[in-house]
Amino acid sequence: MFYRSRLQASAALASLTLLAGCGLLPDSGSETEQRISVGTTSSPSTLDPAAAWDGSWELMRNVFQTLVSFPTGSTSPEPDAAEECGFTDSSSMAYRCTLRPGLKFSNGDKIDAETVKYSIDRIKTIKVKGGPAGLLGSLDRVETKGDDEVIFHLAKADATFPFILATPAMSIVPPGEYPADRIRDDGKVTGSGPYVLDSYEQGKRAELTKNPGYKGFADRKNSAVTIRYFDDSEPMVEALKSKEIDATYRGLTAEEVIGLEDNKKDNNGLQIVESVGADIRFLVFNPKDPAAGKLAVRQAVAQLVNRDALVAKVYRGTAEPLYSMVPKGIAGHATSFFDTYGDPDVAKARELLSEAGITAPVKMTFWYTTDRYGSSTATEFAELKRQLEASGLFRITLRSAPWKSFQEGFNKGAYPVFGRGWFPDFPDPDNFVAPFVGPDSVTGTPYLSNEITRELLPSSRKESDRGAVSDQFKRAQDILVKDVRLLPLWQGKLYVAAGEDIGGGERALDPQTVMQMWELYRKTSW
Repeated sequence: MFYRSRLQASAALASLTLLAGCGLLPDSGSETEQRISVGTTSSPSTLDPAAAWDGSWELMRNVFQTLVSFPTGSTSPEPDAAEECGFTDSSSMAYRCTLRPGLKFSNGDKIDAETVKYSIDRIKTIKVKGGPAGLLGSLDRVETKGDDEVIFHLAKADATFPFILATPAMSIVPPGEYPADRIRDDGKVTGSGPYVLDSYEQGKRAELTKNPGYKGFADRKNSAVTIRYFDDSEPMVEALKSKEIDATYRGLTAEEVIGLEDNKKDNNGLQIVESVGADIRFLVFNPKDPAAGKLAVRQAVAQLVNRDALVAKVYRGTAEPLYSMVPKGIAGHATSFFDTYGDPDVAKARELLSEAGITAPVKMTFWYTTDRYGSSTATEFAELKRQLEASGLFRITLRSAPWKSFQEGFNKGAYPVFGRGWFPDFPDPDNFVAPFVGPDSVTGTPYLSNEITRELLPSSRKESDRGAVSDQFKRAQDILVKDVRLLPLWQGKLYVAAGEDIGGGERALDPQTVMQMWELYRKTSW
């Protein structure tokens, strides 16, 4: 019953539409003994699942296993390392899984119930700042029965818990190689997923080969994958055109997407697959900053930002304005910021500042990352600076940093205002509100809201029918608008670009928008 309602609520996110040609259609005659090369601008910030709540999941989904995951075409978690899973009660307070028999890690170590318990417990023990421990807020304790049974006892009802277990952060790791109280830092990976990580060069490439001992649902259509990490999308697209790589994922600019679509004949038959995106971009305001900590300043920024102009100038139809933290296509979506602020209005922004006794132009520093969301990010922040300074009410300084140091900076609270992106852990409104509120906000900036964390989220998590939680999340968004600690900007679409001889692109993205590399293959005929 729970899974069926999830399917209805999130079906739109699983839809992938082939935009051009037939080069990405499945081919029953494809060979499995082949290497596929994929490029991305999103390199891992960590190789340890206990520290990962970002694009590192891309690699982890392919080398680790979770108890439940998303088989191709499914928008509900189904057993992977587990043989079966389900709630043991009607109140969503206990979730039990039975492991597949004979599971082993790539190093030969056995996977049993104690291994699973160890893997989950260490996430909570280590509790990396901005890490995935925040996903386990409803978990009380993990119990094992025999070698193959794991029971998750929840401190409070949480109908989203199976979706949390399906995130790559909950990957199963061998106790002998992953310390219980600290992050593994030797640059190596030991998992039980579809692939083995043969070698890894940070920021450069990851070499994956098929795991001969893998037991799970992934039907691997290739024997090996090379993931190449690019600092910028331009050389990545050039590598695709020159056939140095077979496909790209994450980081294409709007101009590049449009160029690939409009110039098919000149691009050696390259194909584009578009997915309905649930990824969002937003600004985070640090309340400890002298300027950003003032409500009137945050309200004035919200009153001035022109999302239509931002999307039109920078993203050219590959994104759309967003007026709530919950995007279109997800239950609970609203237009709360537009309802409150309407169209951009300099006079209203000036009045907000004047009423707070602020008359001089407000000086603020905006930070963004250079290599996580694609090279359009710099253009986006230049446009935000232009809009705010054109009002005469602000003087904006722009600063940027590569993701690794950028992440360290915002987790230390070093940035007054900074841009963040969010790719869903799972397709539910809970995942667009809960991670950003509370003392352990994934933004690195604590955001205390008792009504959201103590009333609205607990109430919504009792509902197994996720389409029935709209009221709670619309109220949560009213609170977010009042505080203006987070300012949604836009939601995007996701694109996979690939050569004409590559199949499987339309099946490669799961509901978490993570690429399942095993779906890609090289066609034997064209």
